[in-house]
This record gives sequence, C-alpha cells and structure tokens, in this order.
Amino acid sequence: MKYRFGFDAPKQKPIEESIRWAAENGFGYIDFQADVPPNNIAAFDATRVRTVRALCETHDIAIGIHPSSAINNAEYTPIMSEAVDAYLFANLDLAERLGCGWLIGHGGYHFGDIVQRRDAAIARIQRLVDKAEQAEIVIFFENHNREPEHAEIHYIPHNVEETRWFFDAMASPYLKWAFNVAHGHLVPEGWQGFLDTFGAENIGQVRLNDNTGEYEIHLVPGEGTIDFAALFAQLKERGYEGWFSLGFGDDADKVRVRDEFARYL
Repeated sequence: MKYRFGFDAPKQKPIEESIRWAAENGFGYIDFQADVPPNNIAAFDATRVRTVRALCETHDIAIGIHPSSAINNAEYTPIMSEAVDAYLFANLDLAERLGCGWLIGHGGYHFGDIVQRRDAAIARIQRLVDKAEQAEIVIFFENHNREPEHAEIHYIPHNVEETRWFFDAMASPYLKWAFNVAHGHLVPEGWQGFLDTFGAENIGQVRLNDNTGEYEIHLVPGEGTIDFAALFAQLKERGYEGWFSLGFGDDADKVRVRDEFARYL
C-alpha cells in the first residue's frame, strides 16, 4: 500500500534526485514544478529528457507537472491571456516529452470580477484539456484554497459550488479531480462536503497536508485538525484505489506519515 503515495518534489532539487529518493524510500509518484532552476522548462534538453525517462522506467516511478497557481488561469486581459495559454501549453509539451502521466490544472483567481474570470478560466481549462487529449496526458483539476474575506484576490474554485462550475461545464476522460483535502477543510462544507458532492469515481489524486481550518498552511498531519482516519475510511468505503500526494514537511516527515497512512488502507 505504501506505493500508493507520492509527494511534491522540492523545487530546489533536480527532479532526477527526487526520483532516486522516491525509489529508495518506496514512493511511487512525484509532482514537480518546472518553473525555476534546476527544473525550469528550458533546462530539459534531449539528453536530460532521456535521463529522466530512463530513471522513471528503471524505478517504476510516475511523474507529473504541477504548474504554478500564481499564474492566473482566469486571466482575460489581452496579451496576458495569450501568455497564460502559452505557459500551460509549454508545461504540457514538457510533460509529453518526459512521459508524464498528468498535469495539475488550476482555476485561477478573481478580484471581484467573478463572472468574467470564471468564464475565462473554464474556457482556458477546456483548451488545455483539448490539447491534453491529443497528448494522452490527464489534467488533474484542483480545488483551490479559501483566502481571507477581505483579501484583494480570491481563488476559484475554492468551494463546492465553484468547483461544480468546472466539472459541469467540461467532460473528458482526460479531466480528473485533484482532491485537495486541506483546501476543503477551509470552507464550511469541509472536505466531507466535497466528497459527498463529487464522490470518488473521478478522483485522479488526493492531495494531503494538514491545517487548522483557519487559513492556507501546509502543516504535517497531526499538527492541525483534519481527521485523516475518517478521511481514509470514507475513501476506502467509496472504493478509491488511486494515489495520495504528500505536500508537507521534510523527507523524514513524509516517510513517517506515509507509513502511518498506509496502515489506514
């Protein structure tokens, strides 16, 4: 069961090192970001691509790319809107070259102009899914975190209602849900409300870290208030057989908590 767990790769570490560490410690999946050195998109020439693919094949590790949520997928301003598309397509192209199985998708954020941003985000994710179908790479669409009430920006989708906007508008075998449990813990309906609404059938990955329900922070499980035993029981009851991505702590934390969580399975 421990091989059903993966992690968010450290940004400062070459992805090759993360693959080797995953193999040595019994992890089967890695999310990594391709924005900054040493893993920025331009750093992957043909030789490095062959190396990464060979490491993944040798160690039976699946990798995917997690583009930055700071890039606003709800952008509609001319020039900037085209730049966001180019950014996502460049990440998708790298994912295809590396043999990745997935790319994380985000809705973006608004400044009170909700309808315009929502429509722009849905159209953008649809364009991304269309290209992902051709590349045979799955888009894992993530529910965002809630920002404080008086913050200038607010992520979409951050609750069940907004998440439904996206999944009601699009249908594709290459669009699945990246179920972020900690983000769900920040809204009144909780992670339970997300699971009751969307079920487990279309989950591509479950993203795990802890928080206190107050604001976005990546605590090690046990440091916050999420009931992980109840979560795993729910997922098991609903027949979820996919994988879990750990986004917290240091290497030792990941191994220790992974082993604890594996017992729930």
